Amino acid sequence: MKYSREELLICAIARMIDGCRNIAVGTASPIPGAAALMIQALSKGVTRVSILGSNIHSPFNDGGPELFDRAGQGRIDAFFLGGGQIDGEGNINLVGTGPYPKPDIRFPGSFGSAYLYFSVPRVILFREEHSRRIFVDKVDFISAPGWSPPNVYRRGGPYALITSLCIFRYDQRRHRFRLDSILPGTTLEEIRDNTGFDFDCSNDVIPVTPPEPDRLELIRTQIVEEIAETYPEFARIRLGWDR
Repeated sequence: MKYSREELLICAIARMIDGCRNIAVGTASPIPGAAALMIQALSKGVTRVSILGSNIHSPFNDGGPELFDRAGQGRIDAFFLGGGQIDGEGNINLVGTGPYPKPDIRFPGSFGSAYLYFSVPRVILFREEHSRRIFVDKVDFISAPGWSPPNVYRRGGPYALITSLCIFRYDQRRHRFRLDSILPGTTLEEIRDNTGFDFDCSNDVIPVTPPEPDRLELIRTQIVEEIAETYPEFARIRLGWDR
């Protein structure tokens, strides 16, 4: 059964958050949002999904503050973060590149990334663009650290990093990424050429598990309709929504 890269990524993310009871998705995150909605559908509503910016899939009246309250109370199991820069220790930079406080390029800002990185047990890093511009040896500014010293209380941290080329898993003990699987048409050499940090890798690199037929059908019927409420352009251009 044929499938798109977007459908493959949605299913890959969904497997990582399967079993989570409360999943929150930030703004500008249509693929993670679709994955969360898939798990909600498969769980028959047991899993609760909150998508910032949605009029239907958000229980929050004022967005961010309520999300932070829930995370601090331990009521968010999974969240997604990106970064203008991400390094091999899982540090993310949402401020800019160049010397602080006058960077050469400004990013949108850290917002509550550090708080959520510490508070949410399963944080999945997601960036479709896979390049040395994004994945650097050391970030220019740490908006949210990938790890903390043993004397710092921390429930959360990076769980995985998903890109348009591959999936990395994060080793909490060694503070490093390990290549888990690669997308179709991708090679290990291509991943190394486009990654600015060192990562661990086994001798046999496996492909990302293809989407299950029933989950593809779910994406193309129910999920595309639901995600279109928040991201109509994404649903139309990248998932083939025709309304």
